[in-house]
Amino acid sequence: MTTVATVAELAGRAQKAARAIAGAGREVRKAAVLAMARGLVDHAEEILSANEEDVAAARGRGVRPELLDRLELSLGRVEEMAEGLRQVAELPDMLGEVIERWRQKDGLWIEKVRVPFGVIGMVYESRPNVTADAAGLVVKAGSAAILRGGSDALGSNRAIVRVLRKSLEAAGLPKDAVILVDSPDRGAVDELLTAKGLVDLVIPRGGAGLIRHVVETATVPVIETGVGNCHLYVDRAADLDVALNLTINAKTQRPGVCNAIETLLVHEAVAGEFLPRAISALRKRGVEIRGCSKTRAVVPDVRAAAEEDWATEYLGLILAVRVVPDLSAAVEHINRYGTRHSESIVTEDPEAAERFLREVDAAAVYHNASTRFTDGFQFGFGAEIGISTQKLHARGPVGLKELTTYKYVVRGSGQVRV
Repeated sequence: MTTVATVAELAGRAQKAARAIAGAGREVRKAAVLAMARGLVDHAEEILSANEEDVAAARGRGVRPELLDRLELSLGRVEEMAEGLRQVAELPDMLGEVIERWRQKDGLWIEKVRVPFGVIGMVYESRPNVTADAAGLVVKAGSAAILRGGSDALGSNRAIVRVLRKSLEAAGLPKDAVILVDSPDRGAVDELLTAKGLVDLVIPRGGAGLIRHVVETATVPVIETGVGNCHLYVDRAADLDVALNLTINAKTQRPGVCNAIETLLVHEAVAGEFLPRAISALRKRGVEIRGCSKTRAVVPDVRAAAEEDWATEYLGLILAVRVVPDLSAAVEHINRYGTRHSESIVTEDPEAAERFLREVDAAAVYHNASTRFTDGFQFGFGAEIGISTQKLHARGPVGLKELTTYKYVVRGSGQVRV
């Protein structure tokens, strides 16, 4: 069982490593992240073997297929993890960047300079790829990572972290720049969340329950990554072929992820034509439809949606469908039930598109594109630690820049305040 002293010890080791990482040159950090990428590929068999055991155990517990998909690795996914690290390595090193610089009347030069956070804790569920993404980004950002993944992926995370630590050491950096809280004990999470003074930042990534617990428990500063109750709105001026393709992709390409849509909104002017096509195509892909009364008037055998359906992140093959009278109603629905994650409009009307993009309150808003693009890799960040739905410091994919902070550097020539 993890104790407070053990978590404190891990954090102390991470603090020492963080100082070394921050003091290393940018080329050294780049080389270390590239070494981590090579390590993943070179030890893919070891990682996949551990992952197979995690997946078999989860399958034995009756975990749903779409959630198994989040846990399961393949050779291709390991290569994607490595490619994400390669992209991170090639990103500009931001440490020491002068964000702003100005001179005061008294001759003082003031600079706002980008610096590392120090020790960053990451609490997450399933998805062992997050382990590599987080480690690479944090090291590149000049900090150290303390990782606490879900118990269902413990074997996978152990294997991945073992490889990453060896790679760091081989690159000449302290292996304690990446530390795994190697315990399924949930008390270890709270110990990490309350390690104020030892841990500089915590980022949760997972379901609503995990995120709520982290936000409500932490005494350490938190970047809140959000639940994804995402919407696609098919406007009266939509190209319905485009709308159909986007609906299928946004719902079924990977239904167990946070940027998949959970509700489809359709303008009443096109509902009669679009809904039969869309619902038929979705059902062929195993999607259960829960619709409003107007949806059921068009396709009678649809299950009636309840109020809670509009606010639910299914993370599976269920889609709520609502017919709305106009764009205003669509925006109102999204702003009421959405989780400020990712929202999309399908329309050929540029004014409607701009109004939607302006009025919908979300970290990412789309016109004629799938919400599935809300991802650090897809945005060109190399990788990400999560999708922030808050409005302070970081919003949207949390990449390299969001994992740094800043300080003011003031240079004078003997000035005193009078």
